[in-house]
Amino acid sequence: MHRGKGKSVAQCIHDRTAYAMNPEKTNNMELISSFGCDPKTVEGEFLLSKREYRTLTGRTQKNEVIAYQVRQSFKPGEITAEEANKVGYEFASRFLKGNYAFIVSTHTDKAHIHNHIIWNSTSLDGKRKFRDFFRSGYAVRRLSDQICMEHRLSVIEHPKRNGKGYDAWLGDQKPLPHRELIQQKINAALAQNPNSFEELLDLLRASGCEIKPRKNPSIRVDSSHRFARFDTLGPGYSADDLREVIAGRASPKKRKTPATSNRSPSLLVDIQEKLQQGKGPGYEHWAKSFNLKQMSQTMLYLQEHDLLNYEDLKAKTEAASSEFSELSSRIKSAESRMEEIAALRTHIINYSKTRDTYVAYRKSGYSKKFLAEHESDILLHKTAKSHFDELGLIKLPSVKSLNEEYSALLSQKKADYAAYHQAKNEMRELLVIKANVDRILGTDREKSEEKDVPSAHRS
Repeated sequence: MHRGKGKSVAQCIHDRTAYAMNPEKTNNMELISSFGCDPKTVEGEFLLSKREYRTLTGRTQKNEVIAYQVRQSFKPGEITAEEANKVGYEFASRFLKGNYAFIVSTHTDKAHIHNHIIWNSTSLDGKRKFRDFFRSGYAVRRLSDQICMEHRLSVIEHPKRNGKGYDAWLGDQKPLPHRELIQQKINAALAQNPNSFEELLDLLRASGCEIKPRKNPSIRVDSSHRFARFDTLGPGYSADDLREVIAGRASPKKRKTPATSNRSPSLLVDIQEKLQQGKGPGYEHWAKSFNLKQMSQTMLYLQEHDLLNYEDLKAKTEAASSEFSELSSRIKSAESRMEEIAALRTHIINYSKTRDTYVAYRKSGYSKKFLAEHESDILLHKTAKSHFDELGLIKLPSVKSLNEEYSALLSQKKADYAAYHQAKNEMRELLVIKANVDRILGTDREKSEEKDVPSAHRS
């Protein structure tokens, strides 16, 4: 919340907080809670901390953020206004960690109960400002979802990564933007199969559009809008693009419409229904070993990793286990081969160093005296020869080639180890998440899947 043009900071704070604390929306102000301030004097207290901040730091800002606000809505009929206020207060307490004064106003004037959570941009000690941070919207949603799950409340099943703009928030009943109106008109005219671009323009004129036939033609739906050139209407709507469509060398563009979902029943919905029931053997079994915070973390994991279908969760868990096993096997294989190379390299070097001694020993007629004098070298030579025979080696590889192979295996092993630890952590996490889901939803599903889980992972 910034300072409004032509208004003082005090006026802006008053406007924001007065709307949030409207008695008609908050059951005569009974649905208001606060921390670090009194709702009746919140404006003065916010201003006092800002004055203290300027005194302590000497800093001023031209476009100062005076406060922050979060709106937190709940599914109709699922929560009472009093409970909603407590949830909002818990969110603000955990998000702000006691460093900033805030008010939580619960509105009941809509079908959905919702909170207006407003906190001062200046800390309670007057020494610092709240700084919005990268992906703060994600952090707000994640914490709000976690708290709602802990209170067995519904959350949005498929949250969009980017929030709606104000125009989209107003709803689909608002008039379409001018460019989209033009695109609709063009699509309707193309559906009449014109034979040329000029005939397309005639059809657009007949539908009520105005055309300026220049080198770069422009169009508008009516006199209340400005003319827009065809090449500014988006991909597929320039004059050249439309000529390609008319000639049959390209397909016409379609205005996007919301797609209907063909998803299977959602795990998030299933779990929320089970927890809201608060009963059943699966839940009771799960509740003996786990708590609501762990449950909410399980649901957040499913949501954030788009594992809202049980079969997707099962497949992801199996894939992670398979990847871990494959990496583990590959690392063991590399280690085994590296041990072989190290041993072979040692024997080749020993064989080469002791060859002359062994040749002299043989020429001496295997003299016991010679053996006693050079026993160590002769034993090394015999051991190396025996090792080569066991491997069936007729021609010995060079030490250089063995060093190169060892170096390549070592590099691959290091790379595999990084992936191995990541795969191990992912597998463990998924096994725990899947086990939690099975326990929450019921023992029948858990038993049916138990055979597929290695005994080492059952706990």
